[in-house]
Amino acid sequence: MRAVSPFERFGRLPKSGLYQPDSEKDACGLAMVATLRGTPGYDIIETALTALRNLEHRGAVGSDAGTGDGAGILIQMPDAFFRAQLEVQLPRAGEYGAGVVFESNDSNERSVDRDSFAKLASEEHLSVIAWRKVPINPEVLGDLARE
Repeated sequence: MRAVSPFERFGRLPKSGLYQPDSEKDACGLAMVATLRGTPGYDIIETALTALRNLEHRGAVGSDAGTGDGAGILIQMPDAFFRAQLEVQLPRAGEYGAGVVFESNDSNERSVDRDSFAKLASEEHLSVIAWRKVPINPEVLGDLARE
């Protein structure tokens, strides 16, 4: 029996499921780190951050070295953190999600942005539970990002 390389074995496109071949894009510099143990641990975060640092040479920066392309890591939903930070009653852990919405700095426009987002969520049979202002430090931004 001929040995099949992992590139050949895993390089085939799926023929069923949710996969859409017309949405296929190459990923330049991608790392995936996961654990199947079922418990959280900082070791997996350390491994993911190491992988992210090792991808820096792939050019994941804009035209100024201080502006990145948004590369980062995905982690488990920080349920305890949200419960401590938000002044709302959250559903049980695992029954809600979180996302980042970039809004206008103008309060009137921000209100319109939030209404538009809530309408879109409603169309998807979802609801916005709360908004949280994420602390930022613009001093570490590159010139393009700061603009």
